[in-house]
Amino acid sequence: MTMHGWVFVLVCLIWKSKIRVLVNRLNNEGYYGGVRLLMAICKVFHNYCKDNKIDIHGKKFTLSYDTNIPRQTGLSGSSAIVCAALSCLLDFYRVRHLIKVEVRPKLVLAAEKELGIVAGLQDRVAQVYGGLVYMDFSKEYMDDLGHGIYTPMDISLLPPLYLIYAENPSDSGKVHSTVRQRWLSGDEFIISSMIKVANIAKEGRKTLLEKDYSELAKLMNHNFDLRRSMFGDDALGALNIKMVEVARKVGAASKFTGSGGAVVAFCPDGPPQVKLLEDECRKAGFIVVPVEVVPSCLNADELQTLKI
Repeated sequence: MTMHGWVFVLVCLIWKSKIRVLVNRLNNEGYYGGVRLLMAICKVFHNYCKDNKIDIHGKKFTLSYDTNIPRQTGLSGSSAIVCAALSCLLDFYRVRHLIKVEVRPKLVLAAEKELGIVAGLQDRVAQVYGGLVYMDFSKEYMDDLGHGIYTPMDISLLPPLYLIYAENPSDSGKVHSTVRQRWLSGDEFIISSMIKVANIAKEGRKTLLEKDYSELAKLMNHNFDLRRSMFGDDALGALNIKMVEVARKVGAASKFTGSGGAVVAFCPDGPPQVKLLEDECRKAGFIVVPVEVVPSCLNADELQTLKI
């Protein structure tokens, strides 16, 4: 394998751009940017194939990336790079049929853990499967199978949704820290609250299948309220809370997309309410765009294996 390292990337930047462009990139992405993510998934992929006796050829390749996902907005920008790179490796080595779909989110997560990134499986499942996915992480599944049960759903069940994000976003890693430790320490309040969050997912699936969107709005709001009670305002950050409050001000339901930096909103009253939301977001300095949900990115053979 060959891969361009960070020195090559930086030299190209200096040749092609002004030095301030280089400094801005370093300020935003650090000295390694996403290249370390590519290196990590290559290592994890190679080791998985080796451990599972999956033969891979020795041809050389160059792996690079580009992304249009805003940084630190709770939109899983890092794992998106890793997931895309894994997909490239599966195709390049022609082993897509040998690595189960339900295992791939764990590989993405393992690559991020290599780099000390604190995260869970949910976003990685969504990225591997694409579209709309119901996830059940019940302990018995995780213990027996090593992964959850992931069920693709029809994206037409979703109502129109809107993404709200700030141009000066939060650091999602800081938001995670305290609650994770309390969970690991067996904090009863955190554990009971997390169970309630899981139950919201079950109820949410039911409301989508029934297209009960008024109930969906209530569940979205309840999800954020539970998160706020667990993390506290200081951890969530004033900017993140303000995005939710701006949406609620016009009667829209809202919750974080992830750990902060962006909010997904639903306007149950339709276009007039959407216009109010856009106006309030503009006044507050937030960006609001319609959510475009695309169908699953898995091929027909992969989708068929999920039905077995």
